[in-house]
Amino acid sequence: MSETRARIWGLSCPGLPEEVSRARRWTRDILRGSPVAEDAELIVSELSTNAVLHTASGRPEGGFYLAVAVSARIVALSVTDAGGTNTAPAVEYQDQEAEHGRGLGMVSLIADRVAVHSNADGHTVTAHLFADAKRGTRPC
Repeated sequence: MSETRARIWGLSCPGLPEEVSRARRWTRDILRGSPVAEDAELIVSELSTNAVLHTASGRPEGGFYLAVAVSARIVALSVTDAGGTNTAPAVEYQDQEAEHGRGLGMVSLIADRVAVHSNADGHTVTAHLFADAKRGTRPC
Protein backbone atom coordinates (compact mmCIF):
# COMPACT_ATOMS: atom_id res chain seq x y z
CA MET A 1 0.00 0.00 0.00
CA SER A 2 1.27 3.47 -0.84
CA GLU A 3 2.48 5.45 2.18
CA THR A 4 0.25 8.37 1.22
CA ARG A 5 -2.94 6.36 0.69
CA ALA A 6 -5.13 5.18 3.50
CA ARG A 7 -7.92 2.63 3.42
CA ILE A 8 -10.92 3.70 5.44
CA TRP A 9 -13.73 1.54 6.87
CA GLY A 10 -16.85 2.72 8.69
CA LEU A 11 -19.36 0.96 10.92
CA SER A 12 -22.62 2.35 12.33
CA CYS A 13 -23.73 0.67 15.54
CA PRO A 14 -26.94 0.91 17.57
CA GLY A 15 -26.20 2.19 21.07
CA LEU A 16 -26.53 -1.21 22.71
CA PRO A 17 -23.86 -2.62 25.06
CA GLU A 18 -23.45 -5.75 22.91
CA GLU A 19 -22.46 -3.56 19.96
CA VAL A 20 -19.17 -2.81 21.72
CA SER A 21 -18.05 -6.40 21.21
CA ARG A 22 -19.14 -6.26 17.56
CA ALA A 23 -17.09 -3.08 17.04
CA ARG A 24 -14.11 -4.77 18.69
CA ARG A 25 -14.39 -7.89 16.49
CA TRP A 26 -14.83 -5.77 13.37
CA THR A 27 -11.66 -3.82 14.18
CA ARG A 28 -9.75 -7.03 14.91
CA ASP A 29 -10.80 -8.45 11.53
CA ILE A 30 -9.64 -5.33 9.67
CA LEU A 31 -6.28 -5.25 11.46
CA ARG A 32 -5.59 -9.00 11.48
CA GLY A 33 -1.80 -9.49 11.38
CA SER A 34 -1.01 -5.86 12.24
CA PRO A 35 1.37 -5.19 15.16
CA VAL A 36 -1.13 -2.64 16.50
CA ALA A 37 -4.20 -4.90 16.31
CA GLU A 38 -4.46 -5.67 20.05
CA ASP A 39 -3.98 -2.04 21.06
CA ALA A 40 -6.53 -0.94 18.47
CA GLU A 41 -9.06 -3.48 19.69
CA LEU A 42 -8.70 -2.25 23.28
CA ILE A 43 -9.00 1.39 22.21
CA VAL A 44 -12.16 0.71 20.19
CA SER A 45 -13.64 -1.16 23.15
CA GLU A 46 -13.00 1.75 25.53
CA LEU A 47 -14.21 4.47 23.16
CA SER A 48 -17.34 2.55 22.16
CA THR A 49 -18.16 1.76 25.78
CA ASN A 50 -17.79 5.43 26.70
CA ALA A 51 -20.16 6.40 23.88
CA VAL A 52 -22.82 3.92 25.00
CA LEU A 53 -22.52 4.63 28.73
CA HIS A 54 -21.96 8.38 28.85
CA THR A 55 -23.78 9.95 25.87
CA ALA A 56 -27.08 9.90 24.03
CA SER A 57 -25.63 7.04 21.98
CA GLY A 58 -26.83 4.68 24.73
CA ARG A 59 -30.45 5.82 24.57
CA PRO A 60 -33.01 3.62 22.76
CA GLU A 61 -32.77 5.67 19.56
CA GLY A 62 -29.02 6.26 19.92
CA GLY A 63 -26.00 4.87 18.18
CA PHE A 64 -22.32 5.46 17.54
CA TYR A 65 -20.11 5.42 14.47
CA LEU A 66 -16.68 3.81 14.23
CA ALA A 67 -14.13 4.64 11.55
CA VAL A 68 -10.82 2.83 11.03
CA ALA A 69 -8.23 4.36 8.69
CA VAL A 70 -5.11 2.36 7.87
CA SER A 71 -2.00 3.45 6.01
CA ALA A 72 1.52 2.10 5.96
CA ARG A 73 2.51 4.42 8.83
CA ILE A 74 -0.59 4.96 10.96
CA VAL A 75 -3.86 3.46 12.15
CA ALA A 76 -6.49 6.01 13.14
CA LEU A 77 -9.51 4.88 15.17
CA SER A 78 -12.43 7.29 15.57
CA VAL A 79 -15.63 6.85 17.54
CA THR A 80 -18.36 9.44 17.10
CA ASP A 81 -21.12 9.53 19.70
CA ALA A 82 -24.58 11.09 19.64
CA GLY A 83 -23.79 13.88 22.11
CA GLY A 84 -26.41 14.71 24.67
CA THR A 85 -23.89 15.87 27.26
CA ASN A 86 -22.72 19.38 28.08
CA THR A 87 -19.10 18.33 28.42
CA ALA A 88 -16.71 16.82 25.91
CA PRO A 89 -14.84 13.62 26.73
CA ALA A 90 -11.65 14.39 28.65
CA VAL A 91 -8.71 12.42 29.92
CA GLU A 92 -8.97 11.83 33.66
CA TYR A 93 -6.31 9.99 35.57
CA GLN A 94 -8.14 8.12 38.31
CA ASP A 95 -6.96 5.97 41.16
CA GLN A 96 -6.41 2.35 40.08
CA GLU A 97 -9.32 1.31 42.31
CA ALA A 98 -11.79 3.69 40.61
CA GLU A 99 -14.65 1.92 38.83
CA HIS A 100 -15.29 4.73 36.32
CA GLY A 101 -13.37 7.53 34.61
CA ARG A 102 -10.26 5.61 33.59
CA GLY A 103 -11.15 4.67 29.98
CA LEU A 104 -9.94 7.73 28.09
CA GLY A 105 -6.87 7.96 30.33
CA MET A 106 -6.01 4.39 29.40
CA VAL A 107 -6.57 5.17 25.71
CA SER A 108 -4.19 8.13 25.97
CA LEU A 109 -1.51 5.85 27.45
CA ILE A 110 -1.88 3.25 24.69
CA ALA A 111 -2.28 5.57 21.69
CA ASP A 112 0.46 7.72 20.25
CA ARG A 113 -1.98 10.63 19.95
CA VAL A 114 -5.59 11.27 21.02
CA ALA A 115 -7.79 14.10 19.80
CA VAL A 116 -11.33 15.08 20.80
CA HIS A 117 -13.55 17.09 18.46
CA SER A 118 -17.01 18.28 19.47
CA ASN A 119 -19.90 19.93 17.71
CA ALA A 120 -23.64 20.30 18.26
CA ASP A 121 -24.25 16.71 17.09
CA GLY A 122 -21.79 14.95 19.38
CA HIS A 123 -18.15 14.16 20.01
CA THR A 124 -15.53 12.33 18.02
CA VAL A 125 -12.55 10.81 19.80
CA THR A 126 -9.71 9.78 17.49
CA ALA A 127 -6.75 7.70 18.61
CA HIS A 128 -3.67 7.29 16.42
CA LEU A 129 -1.30 4.35 16.54
CA PHE A 130 1.98 4.80 14.65
CA ALA A 131 3.33 1.74 12.89
CA ASP A 132 6.92 2.55 13.80
CA ALA A 133 6.24 3.07 17.53
CA LYS A 134 7.53 0.50 19.98
CA ARG A 135 4.52 -1.32 21.43
CA GLY A 136 4.37 -2.47 25.00
CA THR A 137 6.85 0.10 26.32
CA ARG A 138 4.28 2.39 27.93
CA PRO A 139 3.30 2.01 31.59
CA CYS A 140 -0.12 0.52 32.38
